[in-house]
Formats: sequence, structure tokens, C-alpha cells
Amino acid sequence: MPIPIPPPDVVRPADRRRLPTPPTPTAPTPRPAVLPPHPSLPSTLDHYPPRRPHLKPPLIKRTNPVAWLCAACCAVLWTVIILAGIAVLVIYLIFRPRNPRLDIAQATLNAAYLDSDVDGSAALLNADLTLLANFSNPNRKIDVVFTQIYLDLYFGATAVAAVAVDPFSERRGEAALRSVHMVASQVPLPEKRADEWRRQEEAAAAGGGGNGVGLELRGRMRTSRIAPLLPC
Repeated sequence: MPIPIPPPDVVRPADRRRLPTPPTPTAPTPRPAVLPPHPSLPSTLDHYPPRRPHLKPPLIKRTNPVAWLCAACCAVLWTVIILAGIAVLVIYLIFRPRNPRLDIAQATLNAAYLDSDVDGSAALLNADLTLLANFSNPNRKIDVVFTQIYLDLYFGATAVAAVAVDPFSERRGEAALRSVHMVASQVPLPEKRADEWRRQEEAAAAGGGGNGVGLELRGRMRTSRIAPLLPC
């Protein structure tokens, strides 16, 4: 019996797998353009050093001893100032110092009159005044010594008399009365002040509700405080 032979143009699957795959066409890779060197640039690397130069670390300068001495003096000075401020604050909180007080308990105008100068153009004041001044020490833990006391008597803005009180001392919480005698002699008054003096004097003499002549007393005191070591 004859064997059938396939036609020549028919290829079996086994034969198709053995056929080589044709290569895929690819586009050519473009090459970078090589430019000629610039005339001002070196053509080779002979002019460059073969390696990096060695970098030296920066030098550390030592501080001048004079600067250290100034810094130490400043630190000591500020320390002393801070400690002194703390000490003052502690003392203030412990003793609570207060200024002494001056009150006028009584004032008596013994005599007063206006005189005229030679040509009669100005009024001259002559007055004799007695004051009962009360000096008090409001501190509870500190004694006070009045070293200087100056009292000035004013009528309006014009000073008419002045006196100094002898120094004395007071214990804490104590008050003392001092009699002060003041004299105004031939004190010139402006015309407006002289008219005001006459008006107040006439009102007081007539009993029209006036309180006499209005005078102002200003005091200047210098004191020193003494804190006792032992409570008593």
C-alpha cells in the first residue's frame, strides 16, 4: 500500500517551531557631536595638578589673658551688685521703713500788721507766729533721728519767715510736740498779696466767718534711721 506524501508547500507545526525568528530592525543610535576645543582652553589636562591641594585647618587663637581678667572683674562686679540689691530688698521687707510725719496741732498769730516803706510804694509785713508742731515716727521697727529740720512759712507764693529746729530723736511709733516760734520782719509783699492780707484780717476781725489769715508751712527734714539689734 503506498504511503501518502504531503505536498511540498505544506509545513508541519514541528518544522515551523524550528525556523529562526527574523531580527527586528532598530533605528541607529545618534552619536554626540564632538566640538573642537576652544583656542583659549588647554587641549590637554597637563596644566591641572594631578591631585587636590592639601587644605590646612584654621589656626585657633588663644584668648588674651587681659581679656580673661576683664571678664572676671565684670563677673565679680555684677555678682556684688546683685547680692547688694538682694540684701537691700531683704532689709526693706523686714523693716518696712516709712517717712516721718509733720503735723501742725495748733497755730497762733500773736501779732501782725502791714507797714509801708519810705516812699509808700510797697507794703511790709511784720508778724509773730507760734506753732505747735507734731513730729511722729510711724515705723514699728526703726528709731528715727531728726538731724536737720527747716520750716518755711509762706503767704501765697511769698516766703515770709523761716526757722530751724534743733535735732532730736524718736523711738519707733513715738510722737513728740515741739513749740516753734517764727517771726516775719519787714517782708515786702506784692500789692495783690497785701490786699489779700488786709481782706482776710478784716474778715477775721469782723467775725464774718473767716478763720484768720491763711498761711502755708513747708518743712524739710533730714533723718537717719537706726534699727535696734535686740527687740524691746
